[in-house]
Amino acid sequence: MSNAPIIGHYINGQQQDASERFSDVFNPATGEVQGRVALAELKTVDEAVAAAQAAFPAWADQSSLRRARVMFKFKELLDQHHDELAEIICREHGKVFSDAKGEVVRGIEIVEFACGAPSLLKSDFSDNIGGGIDNWNLRQPLGVCAGVTPFNFPVMVPLWMIPMALVTGNCFILKPSERDPSASLLMARLLKQAGLPDGVFNVVQGDKVAVDALLQHKGIEAISFVGSTPIAEYIHQQGTAHGKRVQALGGAKNHMIVMPDADLDQAADALIGAAYGSAGERCMAISIAVVVGDVGQKLIDKLLPRIDSLKVGNGMNADSDMGPLVTAVHKAKVEGYIDQGVKEGAKLIVDGRNFKVPGAEQGFFVGATLFDDVTPEMTIYKEEIFGPVLGIVHVPDFAAAVELINAHEFGNGVSCFTSDGGIARAFARNIKVGMVGINVPIPVPMAWHSFGGWKRSLFGDHHAYGEEGLRFYSRYKSVMQRWPDSIAKGAEFSMPTAK
Repeated sequence: MSNAPIIGHYINGQQQDASERFSDVFNPATGEVQGRVALAELKTVDEAVAAAQAAFPAWADQSSLRRARVMFKFKELLDQHHDELAEIICREHGKVFSDAKGEVVRGIEIVEFACGAPSLLKSDFSDNIGGGIDNWNLRQPLGVCAGVTPFNFPVMVPLWMIPMALVTGNCFILKPSERDPSASLLMARLLKQAGLPDGVFNVVQGDKVAVDALLQHKGIEAISFVGSTPIAEYIHQQGTAHGKRVQALGGAKNHMIVMPDADLDQAADALIGAAYGSAGERCMAISIAVVVGDVGQKLIDKLLPRIDSLKVGNGMNADSDMGPLVTAVHKAKVEGYIDQGVKEGAKLIVDGRNFKVPGAEQGFFVGATLFDDVTPEMTIYKEEIFGPVLGIVHVPDFAAAVELINAHEFGNGVSCFTSDGGIARAFARNIKVGMVGINVPIPVPMAWHSFGGWKRSLFGDHHAYGEEGLRFYSRYKSVMQRWPDSIAKGAEFSMPTAK
């Protein structure tokens, strides 16, 4: 569709639509092309880095209070444009409007946390550690940082990075997903309106060409990534090979243990929302229910009427519980996993393939899917599907459930539904997963904590946002000082010690 609107880059305070290459942006609910996103070449990345480098000295020299005031205004503007951002998410990603509004709120919470920068960046001071010497520490900005973000949270995940990078004094280049890129431009305009100087924040649209250019560019000091594990591993390898600090959050295969003493109505409600919300396109989605003892069939009996009552449709419809997948390619991939599950012997109880929504037959819909008798050897157990597919695994006891989960290569999120405090404590202490929920199906940490998994769900040393985010976007410096009138005469050749 050559007359579709152009979604361009944002460099040095201006939108740029010119490009040698473009990619289609679809409305997932209708299957129609609704825009064309520019795909950056190396020169576009060079231009963005140059703009950020030019803006860095003045921005880094600003007080933390000045930077926080920009965040306060940005937060106010995000509140005012809350519904507009949610509509963009619905239109390009496909998630339902209520879920999109929730995504925006969770992003705004990170901005609120960043507004506390003057307190968060306070340093420690030790008076007179010996010989008239004082010792204190600083946290200073890195320089120009970059973020590569996924399609499933086009507002929230960029806001995991942008406020943290900016309040610590860095300049930032965002490379959003080319599948739903428009929200990035609105956020760029709001940052400028909030008083952010030109060049401090830039947006480079694109594909692998842009990502590789950012990874290899000598002007980029750090890069943050959220997405699938193969790409996260690649980002980490390439970024560190080029001397960058890297934070790369990868994939997941999140389990929920259902103990015999759990409230099964609560567990079933939790599974329906956690497995099928946002059509399963969440890195914290529950895709495996681990049922302990004889609870399996009882839980299935609770799930089936709930699945049957799910309302699947256009995300802008107020009564929809679940929308489409993001693209036709992704729809085909998810249906391929369902095919594979059947082929490998899992029991398909509810089949979401070939799902059609009346009036939106060309939309990228997959219906809620439920497998029973899934085993650890099956592809649908081992790999992240990223669609509305829930599998049930049976184990004899709690110890077997913990062993099963700890053996998986991913360690992003996990949950356990139980009424037993001893089981809950043992679960929290012994499970090898980064984010743990007890009777909470999707344990996404709040803004003042930090987000990240274990094992092959995270590459790098720092989790996202919170205090971990502040550490990632700053360098620690220790300073020792004394004045001439306290310095003894003569050279000292022994190791200095406190006196």
